[in-house]
Parts: sequence; C-alpha cells; structure tokens
Amino acid sequence: MSVPYPMAGLPRHVTVYEVGPRDGLQNESAIIPVEVKAEFIGRLADAGHKVIETTSFVHPRWVPQLADAEDLLTGLDRRPGIRYPVLVPNERGLDRALAHGVEEIAVFASATETFAAKNLNRGLESQFDMFEPVIARALEHGVKVRAYVSMCFGDPWEGHTPIAQVVAVGERLLGLGCHELSLGDTIGVGTPGHVTALIEAFRDPDRLAVHFHDTYGQALGNTLAALRAGVTTVDASTGGIGGCPYAESATGNLATEDLVWMLRGLGIETGLDLGKLVATSTWLAERLGRPSPSRVVQALSKG
Repeated sequence: MSVPYPMAGLPRHVTVYEVGPRDGLQNESAIIPVEVKAEFIGRLADAGHKVIETTSFVHPRWVPQLADAEDLLTGLDRRPGIRYPVLVPNERGLDRALAHGVEEIAVFASATETFAAKNLNRGLESQFDMFEPVIARALEHGVKVRAYVSMCFGDPWEGHTPIAQVVAVGERLLGLGCHELSLGDTIGVGTPGHVTALIEAFRDPDRLAVHFHDTYGQALGNTLAALRAGVTTVDASTGGIGGCPYAESATGNLATEDLVWMLRGLGIETGLDLGKLVATSTWLAERLGRPSPSRVVQALSKG
C-alpha cells in the first residue's frame, strides 16, 4: 500500500460525493434491478460514504434506468448521518422527491447554449425559468439544493467554454440559494491550469465541488489542482462507471477508488475504506458483466 507523503497547501479532509448510483448507473443500457441498486447503496454506506447521490426523478422516457426511483427510495434503508440527495429536473420531479421525504436535491444546469438545448430543451438564459421555482420551493420545505453546471471546460458542439460564462451561470445558481455548486468537466477536456483559473474566478471556493470525467486521463491531475485552489468536495463514482447520455464523448467518471488512493498518498482523510470500495466495485462489475475501469480496482482485485 502507498505511504502518505503530505504536500503543503492541501486540505486535511476531503468529502467524496458519491455519484455511482445515479450518474454511474444512468448510462447503463441494461436495466439494473432495484434490489441490486439498493444493495449497491448499502455497500457504499458500509464503506464509509456520508453522501450518496441515490437516483433521479427524471421522466422514465429520458433515462429509463432511473424509472424505479420511487421503488428504490421506498425500500431503501436510509441510515442516520448519511445524506441521500436525488437529482430533480423540474417541479414535477421536486413533487415526487418531497413525497418520498427527500432532504436534499440537486438541479442540473448547463454552461453552454447548445447543451442547454439538448439536455434541458431550454436556452442558456431560459434554463433559469425552470430552476428558480424548484430551488425556491425546495428551500421553503427545508430541503437543501446542490447545483451542477455541465460543460464547464468545453462543449463538443461549441468548443472551449469561456470562464466568465461558467462563472455567470454558477454565481446565479448560488445566488438563488444553492448551498453547493459542482463544476462539471462533462467531456473531460479540462487540464490543471484551466481548473485553477476557473476556481479562482469564483468568489468562494468553499461552496464549490468538482466533477471530472477521465476521457483524456486528466481527472486526478485536475482534482489535485482543485484541492490546491481550495475545493474540498470531489464527485466520484465507485468503479469509475458512468458518463452522460446526452453527450456521446463523455466517458466514465473519476473512479472513487483512484481518488481515495491518491488522497491517502497525500495524507488526506476521507473516512472511506478502500478495501470495501474495491470489493463493492468487483461485486458491481460482475452484475454489469464487464470489469471495472478503475485502475486501483484492477490492481487490488488481482492482489
């Protein structure tokens, strides 16, 4: 196992925001039984996760994999001290979430005009017409709201995303009352210098999280840059599963195990049991019918 060698200027603790059950599984073509999803979430809790994004209340036609959101939440063993946020696309999704006692939601915005049209059927400006009532009503019910912003570094249709454009979208969401803003590199084109420049352009890195895809092998380097810039919450998916059904060039998420290996080597606490995470990914890979793309899972599962 790796020996910790801390580096100056990094946080002592990082919150790993686990997105495997939602962002990881949503891109799977074969429908995963709800019982498997519930066991997956339970295994993640056993491994020490304190935040597990559980599902999404999208229309089943959009993401068939998550059509069982109600059934999953009804039968889920929600343990004290663990947050189980869900993604909601609109007020109808919020109604469904509230009916199932959800205490935290996430909304999903775009930093570019084209992706807003393809993913939300809205424009860059008009997307807020959908988010504003959702956020306001959620806060009225005492529900915390996280905001994702996708295509923060580049867009397959528009190319480079201007930093000022990302900041304008993100600051507006924070101003509406979102407690946290996750900056997404949806197609994985970001590099460490770009990450640093984007985070420094925001007023308050304490309210930021990062969500990297590993398309070009940059996810861990980008994460380290984000930590140096003051971010302490990192999105990751156990086993590195996932992508984006609305952007074909979006490959897998940063693997939770790869992230934890790096953080352990830096002496940064996460509260996660790496052995249990690897066992969970191996278990899940058997049910998905393919090996985990995580390098750490591949290495440790071979002994």
